[in-house]
Amino acid sequence: MKRTVRPYGDKKNDGAVQVSFTLPVAKSALATEAAKRYVSQMGIRDPYVTLAEPIAPDFTFFVVYGRATHEVDLSAISAEEAPAGALTRDEIDAEIARRFGRRLIVLGCALESDAHTVGLDAIFNMKGFAGDYGLERYHGFDARNLGAQVPVAEVARRIREAAADAVLVSATVTQNEIHVRHLTDLVDMLEAERLRDKVVLVAGGARVDHALAKELGYDAGFGPGTTASVVAAFLLEEISRRQGVA
Repeated sequence: MKRTVRPYGDKKNDGAVQVSFTLPVAKSALATEAAKRYVSQMGIRDPYVTLAEPIAPDFTFFVVYGRATHEVDLSAISAEEAPAGALTRDEIDAEIARRFGRRLIVLGCALESDAHTVGLDAIFNMKGFAGDYGLERYHGFDARNLGAQVPVAEVARRIREAAADAVLVSATVTQNEIHVRHLTDLVDMLEAERLRDKVVLVAGGARVDHALAKELGYDAGFGPGTTASVVAAFLLEEISRRQGVA
C-alpha cells in the first residue's frame, strides 16, 4: 500500500522546509536574490531568506525557508538498522559474565589522517553521552581507546596482540571520500592477515550508516547521536554469534 509523506511545518503535508548553504558572493541584494532563485530551482515554492550572513570576503551564508512540492513514498523504501537489544548496562555486564566468563576486549580508533574522535570518545569514556555511560564504565568490556590518526597497520597489530573481540572505527566521511578508503584499507589488511573473521568491525560517525558500513565490509554502522549502550548491546550479541556462545 502506497504511503507518501511530505515535510511538516504548521500543518500536515504543508511541505515546509529550511535550507542552509553558502554562495561565493558578497552579501548584497544581488546575493539574496540569487539565493532565492537557487532554492526555487530545487523545486521549493515561496522561498524566503531569513538569514544572509557574510562569513568571509565574497562569501555569504544563507538560511532560506520555503515549501517543498514533492513527496516520498515510504512503502517503496527499504532501509536497515544495526540490530541492538534494549538492555541496561548492568544487564549487559551480567550477560557477558555468564556467556564468556571474561571481559570482552574492544579497541577504538580513528584511522590514518582522521583526527575526529568526539563520537569515539563519547562511546568509550566513562562520562559517555546524553546520560548514557561509555564502555570504559562497563565491567564486561576491556575498552581501549587508541585515539586519532592510527595507522591501519598499527590497528591490525593491536588486534593480533590483544586478541581483540571487536574494533570500533570512528570516521568522518568527507566529500572526496578519503576516509572511506581508510575504512576499506583496514578491512583489506585484516583479510590479508586472516584476522577479519576473528573480530567484529563497527564503523561510526558523520555520514556513516548501517548500509554504508555493510557495503564497506563492516558488521555494523552507527550514525551521529548513537549512545554507548546501543553499541554495547550490539557487541554482546554479535560477538556471541561470531563465537558461537549463547
